[in-house]
This record gives sequence, structure tokens and C-alpha cells, in this order.
Amino acid sequence: MCDMIIPIVMVIVGRITWKHCPKHINGMIGYRTTRSMKNIDTWKFAHNYCGKLWWKIGWLMIIPSALMHISLCHSDKNAIGFAGLILVVIQCFIMIVSIYPTERALKKNFNDDGTRR
Repeated sequence: MCDMIIPIVMVIVGRITWKHCPKHINGMIGYRTTRSMKNIDTWKFAHNYCGKLWWKIGWLMIIPSALMHISLCHSDKNAIGFAGLILVVIQCFIMIVSIYPTERALKKNFNDDGTRR
């Protein structure tokens, strides 16, 4: 069940950031990149875009994660542990790579100074 944590967190956090963006730009909570923190417009856009993306990706990752563990139900502990490790690495990679399309969307919709195109 631990391998389901990342997809579930992505679904929950994605929904929260999509629907309830932090009110103020800050360095502690939220999608924090140089481009997203230019102004409140870029801040809200980044949270909306990344939140929707994480929500979709999280749901998509839940299915193969559950199927993998169902198929390994009667395997030994080492096989389950190794498969779980590989799955978590893939999930973390997907989560980190989701920054790229968000930054690309920010660049497409905003100038370098943060004004809308």
C-alpha cells in the first residue's frame, strides 16, 4: 500500500492546488519556481495548470500501481520490495518531470517579465 502514497498525494495535492491556490506568493507552500513567482497572475496560472496535471497523472498512476501489486500478491518479499522500489522511482520521476510542461505553459502564456502574452 505504501506504493500508492505518491499517486494518492498527487490526486489530493493536485486538486487542492487547482481549486485552492495559495492566496499570496510565498517561498514555503505551493508551486515555487522563478517563473511562477513573477506575479500573482503567473502564480495562479501555474497552480491551476500543475494542479490539473497532477490530478490527472495521479489517477493514471493509481491503476498500474494497484495492478502491479495485485499481480505480485503471492510473490516473495524480495520480489515485492524490488518491484515497489522500481515503482516508487518511476512515480517520483513522473512527479518531477511534470514541472517541465508547467514551465513550458508558463513560458507560452507569459513574457519573461510576467505579463500575459
